[in-house]
Amino acid sequence: MTRYAFQLRITPEAYLDYYRGTIRHVIVRCTTGQTVQFPAALLQRFVTTEGVQGYFVLTCDENHKCVELQRGPQ
Repeated sequence: MTRYAFQLRITPEAYLDYYRGTIRHVIVRCTTGQTVQFPAALLQRFVTTEGVQGYFVLTCDENHKCVELQRGPQ
């Protein structure tokens, strides 16, 4: 399993494009400098009235398939 840690901030207005399906993937730069793309649907459980923000950890299997996205320690 590979873990990717990153900070994310998406405003409520910007998240509407993800919600509507206009944008289907999120591309982030990890704390290691790597760039990772994952399905925007993984963010749904983290949406608040302030959008999506915080530190996250994405876990992928050996085939680079997303296994889990969780909020990480700050």
